[in-house]
Amino acid sequence: MPIRLLLADDHRMLREGLRRSLTDEGFDVIGEASDGAEAVTMASSLRPDVVLMDVTMPEVDGVEATRRLQAAHPEIPVVMLTMHADESVIANAMRAGAVGYLVKDCSTDEIAQTLREAASEDTALSSGLASVMLEEVRRIDPEPAADDADRVVTKREVEVLQLIADGCSTQEVADSLYISQKTVKNHLASIYQKLDARDRTQAVLQAVRMGIVRLT
Repeated sequence: MPIRLLLADDHRMLREGLRRSLTDEGFDVIGEASDGAEAVTMASSLRPDVVLMDVTMPEVDGVEATRRLQAAHPEIPVVMLTMHADESVIANAMRAGAVGYLVKDCSTDEIAQTLREAASEDTALSSGLASVMLEEVRRIDPEPAADDADRVVTKREVEVLQLIADGCSTQEVADSLYISQKTVKNHLASIYQKLDARDRTQAVLQAVRMGIVRLT
């Protein structure tokens, strides 16, 4: 079954080019939004498997649209599309709930691969996002919160978290630990609950803050 994709970009020619390219890659482009507010409305109505969201749009920008969409429908993953790999923009996108980001000069193959990973909840942590997360961790109080002691992760969960922090996909984690992908996903579900995270990026950020894993 093809992945159902919503495109959000205020440039019509770019949307049309993305639609053609991603349709050729096997995606089902079920909608196109020209601004952030429209993207939120369409995503709530159409429930796509993944949203490709431009950062710079009129009225409501992509970061705010992502924040609104994640608040209403956290199960819909959003990949941000940016003109430049600006760390402040990436950090804002991460805080808003985006699971990945792409620069507009990247290839169609890169876009398609990232969207497939996001739709399958398997977006790897890129080195660029890792560097931004390090900056975010430095901005957060390094002292653990009082209730952090209750968030006990097992040794195996720490191993899973560290591999995710190193940029491994679910399959790569499974191969490294000699376990199944289903087992990895079960560990991740447990980790999300313990660390009050909705995705692997938030889980890694929380784990780094708590000193459970390290970003290199």
